[in-house]
Amino acid sequence: MARLPTHQEHKMDWLKQLAPLLGTALGGPLGGAAASFIADKLGIESKTIEAVTEVLNSGKMTPDQIAGLKAAEVDFQKFCQENQIKREQLEAADRDSARSMQVQTRSNMPAILTCLVTAGYFAVLGWMLYDPTPIKESGPLLLLLGALSSTWGAACAFWFGTTSGSQQKNNLLAQSTPVK
Repeated sequence: MARLPTHQEHKMDWLKQLAPLLGTALGGPLGGAAASFIADKLGIESKTIEAVTEVLNSGKMTPDQIAGLKAAEVDFQKFCQENQIKREQLEAADRDSARSMQVQTRSNMPAILTCLVTAGYFAVLGWMLYDPTPIKESGPLLLLLGALSSTWGAACAFWFGTTSGSQQKNNLLAQSTPVK
């Protein structure tokens, strides 16, 4: 993905004041998407980060273009929210299908793997708390702890769900129309 050079990021501080989400996204992994939203609202043909930053840094933006930039911020916010919801729905469907598979096959493997990951995670964590000397000297040990931490979190999410999924469910229920 294209990334803004540091000197361009400094020049774009004003954008973060006017359109914080777009200003942040333009310099990150969503830079291409942010540039596309800005280009649409400003009437820029080329929807590249470079073309957009050139116009934004020109210092010759009209009041209409500034209003367009604010409109692009609103549209980009909606885009991000819609895609967050879709991503969470996909993750929930993935967990649900894994749980359904486990129910249908009656396999003990998920439980066994969860127990092994839990035991390994707490064994490594306990060892590191008991003897902190290896922590400073061993990058691979920290990498192992990080991998076990994320795997343990995923295993817990499999069995208990996630708070983000629960929050999403609560938001969807609050926005829904009651069935009569």
